[in-house]
Amino acid sequence: MTRSGLAFCLNEVVLMGTELIGQLIIYMVVLIFAISAHECAHAWMSNRFGDDTARLLGRITLNPLAHTDPVGTLLIPIAAFIFSHVGGAAAAIPLIGWGKPTPVNPLRWRNKNLANVMVSAAGIMANLTIAISTLVFIKVLQLTGALNALGVNSPDLYKPVTMLLLYALFMNVSLAVFNLLPFPPLDGSKILETFLPRSFDPLLALFNQYGFLILMGLIYIGFFNAIFSPIGRFIEFLLQL
Repeated sequence: MTRSGLAFCLNEVVLMGTELIGQLIIYMVVLIFAISAHECAHAWMSNRFGDDTARLLGRITLNPLAHTDPVGTLLIPIAAFIFSHVGGAAAAIPLIGWGKPTPVNPLRWRNKNLANVMVSAAGIMANLTIAISTLVFIKVLQLTGALNALGVNSPDLYKPVTMLLLYALFMNVSLAVFNLLPFPPLDGSKILETFLPRSFDPLLALFNQYGFLILMGLIYIGFFNAIFSPIGRFIEFLLQL
């Protein structure tokens, strides 16, 4: 390889690395905000039903410092994002993340069954609200031609803005749908517990014990692709209308 060819290859590697870092930064900003909104909603709803445990711990806030888990919010999502761009077997690692669990005391709730459903669903509703707001914003930009104008006047800004909006849309929809699933420790399992008779308690206790391992196994083998692929195609359809 000539010196000029080697220099070109090195420049390509640097450019790819810089672009990957930029994507990672945008991805992490969106993820941290989505997780913070999710956990903040849990805390707010629990307080509305009479449990001020999370409020007294300063969890009714969008400040990411209050909700960030060093492993679940930072280490694993960053590693998974990088591995997903490496290719090969490493790309099979799922893009997952979670925040610091919101502390609640069900004994302090008024109307415990309704509270359990609403507190569990609050995070899901928060992510759906962000996703719907982002979709509306994108459609407004499309209809007004604002994104095209941005691309003409500021080409270096066009791609990051588009990426930020698409990440916000797809990630919040994914978090909402994922948390609806009835697998511990996801919110859907808490909602399901409210409607099941007490005779299911032993089974639920066993499920709670091993639910996380089952969930990780299903994620790793790609079981949830059957759920998320149609949702992704539907969102793409809405974007193209």
